[in-house]
Order: sequence, then C-alpha cells, then structure tokens
Amino acid sequence: MNLTRLLAIVKKEFIHIMRDKASLGIAIMMPVVFILVFGYAVNTDVDHINMAVFDQDHSMESRAFIDNFTNSNYFNVTHYVNHIKSMESLIDSGSAKIALVIPPDFSKDLKRNERPGVQIIIDGTDPTIARTALQSGVLVGKNFSLENNASVPIQGGIDLRTRVWYNPNLESNKFTIPGLIGLIMQNITVLLTAFALVREKEKGTIELLIVTPIKSIELIIGKMIPYIFIGFIGFLLALFLGTTWFHVPIQGNLMLLIVLGTGFVICSLAIGMLISTVAKTQLQAMQMAFLFILPSVLLSGFVFPREAMPKIIKLVSYIIPLTYFLEILRKIILKGLGITYLYKDVIILAAFGTVLLALACLRFNKKLD
Repeated sequence: MNLTRLLAIVKKEFIHIMRDKASLGIAIMMPVVFILVFGYAVNTDVDHINMAVFDQDHSMESRAFIDNFTNSNYFNVTHYVNHIKSMESLIDSGSAKIALVIPPDFSKDLKRNERPGVQIIIDGTDPTIARTALQSGVLVGKNFSLENNASVPIQGGIDLRTRVWYNPNLESNKFTIPGLIGLIMQNITVLLTAFALVREKEKGTIELLIVTPIKSIELIIGKMIPYIFIGFIGFLLALFLGTTWFHVPIQGNLMLLIVLGTGFVICSLAIGMLISTVAKTQLQAMQMAFLFILPSVLLSGFVFPREAMPKIIKLVSYIIPLTYFLEILRKIILKGLGITYLYKDVIILAAFGTVLLALACLRFNKKLD
C-alpha cells in the first residue's frame, strides 16, 4: 500500500465532505440533538397523571382523601365533575387518565368505622400509565385507611374498588399494535416521496420538467398520487395483520378509520415531498428523513408516555403529525369512539397536510427561479 496515494484519497474525501456542508452539518448536529431530545423523552416514570373527581360527599373527610392523591405527586386533579357521564366523557377523550368516585355517605361510613366503597376507574389504553395509576391509587387508599383508622388491618378503612377500561388485562400489544400501524405508515410514506424529486435532480431530468408548462403544484401532486395508492394499500395490509394476526379488534367505525388513515398517508407523503424539495442528493434526503423519523418514534407517544416527558419536550411532540394520528388510532381501535372525540386531531392533521403541501410547492418554485 502506497502511503502517498492513500493520503491523496483521504485528502480528496475530506474536500468532498467539506463541500457537502448540508450532510456535514446533519452528521455533526444529529448526535447532539438526539442525545438531548432522547435523554429527556426516554422516560417511563409517570407522575402528575390527570385525574377527574366525582365527589358526592363534599365533606372534610372526602377533601382530605382527595388531598392524599394530589400530595402523592402521582396525580393532578384537573377536573371536578357532578355527573358520572361527565366523568366518562373525560376518560373517553383522554383528558383524564383516572377517575375517583367518592360515594355520598363517605364521611358517615368512616365515622361509623364502616368501609365506604370508593371506586377508581383507569384508562387502560396505555399500560404504562395505567399500571402506575393503579398501583399508586391503591397505595394512596391504603395509606389513608391507616392514617384514619389505625385499629383496622391494611385492607380496612376503605373498600377500594378498581376498574380498568378499554384494556382490562393491560395487554401491551393492544397499545403498541395501533401505534405500530401509524408509525410504519409514516416511515414508509416519508421515505417513498423523500427521493421523488431528488432522483430527477441527480438524473438531470429535472431541467426537462422545468421547461415544460407544468406548474409546481401539478408536479408535486402528480408525483404524490401514485404513492397515495401505495400508502393506502400498505395501511390496509398493516390494519389487517394487526387485527387478525395480533388479535387487536377494532372497536370503532372501520370506514372512519380508513378515511382518516388515508388522510394521514397524504400528510406523511407531503412531509417526504418537502424533504425532496430541500435535499440536493439522495444521501441528504435519507439523512433528513431519518432526522424526522427517529424523533417521531419517541416523542409521538408510540413507545414512551408523553405524560412522562418534560414540558418543553412535550411541546416539541405537538409539531409531529404522528402524535395526533396515534390518538386517532387508539381512540377508534381501543375505545370505539367516533368523530365527536376526534375532530380536534383531524383538524390539526388536515392543517399539517395543507401547510406541508403548500411549503413543498413554494420550495419547488424557488428551484424554478
């Protein structure tokens, strides 16, 4: 091996890397961004869980019991309700992950050394949050019993009854499979269109498109339409395998799920198309795609509960379309909810798709200039 020739190749490669400033910047910044974001996002310790309270007693004892929950730092009482239907609605929408139902004779039963029946209802769609809520709720109830009636055994004082909705056995696949369907569809569709325009640039055929009377929006949408069909078929296949092979039944409206799934496919394709208008090479397109895909895996709530993330990291998750589609998937598949509980997520996803598509068209206009 000739050292002079080897050094010449090394020098040439360094020059090539320095000229490709975009790829160099991504390569340097990616570890920094990922370690900071993932270091905070990868957390399974859940606290300050949103809790709804249906206090039918309104006594000093019932307020003391509620205070025990808030003082544990595991729960945040975000809603006080006056009707069981309001409590159910909060759990259905995801605004509350746990509900505490205190009976009307709570204080009287305590004073008579009887055991008032207190009910804890838990949203079981996310097993990580549900297990924490279940264990912490039972512990708070037992501690309250000991503090107020030390003569009774640890099970005495309060008859604590727990119910887990939507996923009573806390099976993890019922949480992960719907999320996996959304994640796979995002990753595939983003990668499909991330190379759509870059290939034209590298092959030199982009100039032929520029000199034609084709408008940028026509080109962008025209390139997306074939991938919409491919993404739609992929979504149906993932949905079919999830429900048949992994035995996760769809509790809600299948047609609504398919329509909203198609909308998410279009939104993800718009992300890939925007990447394709920015990247100059297929390598850059690949790097940018993974720069978007990897954070979305962790920040969207696919693996780790967003409730466990610091506020600033949770704010970042709101700009990831997958965050909203996972909510849609789990609400339809696990909870069987309709558009009444989904319209906010649908509107945000539609806004994302429109803005991303508009940016892709504007970005390509700059290339035409």
